[in-house]
Amino acid sequence: MSKKYEELTIHQKLESLINDMVEKEIHLKEALAEFEKIYLETAASKYRANKSKMAQALGIHRNTLHNRFKVLKIRKKK
Repeated sequence: MSKKYEELTIHQKLESLINDMVEKEIHLKEALAEFEKIYLETAASKYRANKSKMAQALGIHRNTLHNRFKVLKIRKKK
């Protein structure tokens, strides 16, 4: 691609990443779990682990968010 990374759309950035993952034969389930974990960790950092604010910003129920943290084994950073 000739565009600088900063100029790419979110779709183009994800497409590039996904192409690499497919090339490396990463399983879909593993890729989705890793994406979700990083996404939630990043949101937790932005909202200082305030799950009510995170859930509202992400458009999910707070209990769903809490359950995803448990399933993905995301711990609070100290």
